Amino acid sequence: MNSRFRKFQFLSELAMEELSQKQIERQDKVDNEIFHFVRQLCPNDREIEWDIEMIGDIRDSIAYWLVEKMKICEKEEFYPLGEESND
Repeated sequence: MNSRFRKFQFLSELAMEELSQKQIERQDKVDNEIFHFVRQLCPNDREIEWDIEMIGDIRDSIAYWLVEKMKICEKEEFYPLGEESND
């Protein structure tokens, strides 16, 4: 994985805290949308199985662009982990 994406590895167990229902729903939405997107892009009828490693890699790339490059949202807004805010 490219080093610029490493800082966006959101599933670190050490950083994980208890999440609210709303945060869990946001995580589910992001992961499910990515999985759906990949399945839609598949050029044939081959079944693509759920793979959280693949989903996480794609999620990290999207987060990099939305958070760092385009500055559209904060990391916690895109994919909440229950981390304390620095605001």
